[in-house]
Amino acid sequence: MRKTFKFWMAPFLAAAMTTSCLAQGMAVPPPLGVPKPGPVTSRAYAPQPILPGGIVMPLFAPDSPYLNPKRIREAEVYMMDPLVPGRITSIVNIHNPSIEVHLAGANNTGAAIILVPGGGHNTLNVAGGGADLVPYFFTYGVNTIIIRSRLRRDGYEPKTDEVYDLQQAIRLVRANAAAWKIDPRKIGVLGFSAGAELGMASAIAYDDFDVRNSAAGDPLAGVTSRPDFVGLIYPGPSLFTKGGKPAIPKNAPPSFIASAGYGDKVHAVWADEYFAAMLNAGIPNLEMHIYAIGVHGGGLNDRGGTAFGTWQNRFVDWFRDLGFLQKPGVQTLAARDVEAFVKPPAKP
Repeated sequence: MRKTFKFWMAPFLAAAMTTSCLAQGMAVPPPLGVPKPGPVTSRAYAPQPILPGGIVMPLFAPDSPYLNPKRIREAEVYMMDPLVPGRITSIVNIHNPSIEVHLAGANNTGAAIILVPGGGHNTLNVAGGGADLVPYFFTYGVNTIIIRSRLRRDGYEPKTDEVYDLQQAIRLVRANAAAWKIDPRKIGVLGFSAGAELGMASAIAYDDFDVRNSAAGDPLAGVTSRPDFVGLIYPGPSLFTKGGKPAIPKNAPPSFIASAGYGDKVHAVWADEYFAAMLNAGIPNLEMHIYAIGVHGGGLNDRGGTAFGTWQNRFVDWFRDLGFLQKPGVQTLAARDVEAFVKPPAKP
C-alpha cells in the first residue's frame, strides 16, 4: 500500500518540487530535443527530421538538373512556435527538397500518405499540414511522409518545380515500398491549400513526368508517379482554373475534397472546379464536402465544435470505404473501380 501511495503521489510531489524551485529562484530547465537545421558544409544540405524517428531522404541526387547547384548547400530556415517549445511551424529556404518518412508500426495497413503542407508557396507550414497529422494517422495504421518541397519565394515555380517535387516524392516512396513495408498500390497524397494545388496537378500529370524521367540513367526509371488517391483540403487553384482544360487520364485516382464555403469562397470555388471536371470525366470515387461554417486553414483544429472540424473523420470514412485500411497486399476497391472504368466495353 505504501509503494502504491508513493507512485500515485509522484506527479504531485514533482509539481511541488518545481513550485519550490521557482519559489527559491532556481531556473526552470530549458526544453530538450528542440529540432535545428543542419549545418552548412561543402556538400548538398542535409535536411534534418522535423519529428523524432523520421527517415529523411533528399528527392534528387546532388547533381540532378532539377536542383539549383548555386543554392543546394544553403541551410533551411525554421520558424518555431513561440508558445510550444520544439514545434516547427514552418520552413523556408528549401533548396534540397526531401521526404521525411514515419512508419506505422505493428498496426501497419500498408497505406502511405504523402503530406503536402500549404503556405501560399511563401512558407511551408509543416505543423498544421504535416507533423500534426503523423500521430493521427498512426492510430489507423497509416504510414505518413512529410514532403519538404521548394517554394516560389525562393525562386521556384509552383506549376513546375513544386509539382515535380511531389511527383518525385511519390516515385521515391514507391521505389522504397518493400523496405518500409508499404503497399506500392496504396500510396497517395493529402495536400493543404497550396499543397493541395500540387496534389491536384499530381492527379492528372503523372504520365508526362514519368516519360520525361524514363532514361536508363534515372535510378527511378519505370517507377510511376501516379498517386493511388489524393486528398485536397481547402485547395488552391487547379489546372482547370480560368477555363483550363488539361487532359484527364482515364486511370486518374479517386479524390477527396474538403473546404469551407461562405468563409473561404475562393478555395471552395477552386475545389468545385476540380470536382466538376473530374466528375464530368467520369472518374470514380470522388467525394467533396463544402462546409457552411469555417475559414481557410486550421489543419486538424477543432474549429469550435463546428462540422468542418471533423473533415479528417470524413476523410478516414472515405479512405476506409475505398479499401485503403485493409491489410497490405489486398486490392482496394479504388483500384478495382479504376480498372473497370479504364477497361473498354465488351464487344457485342
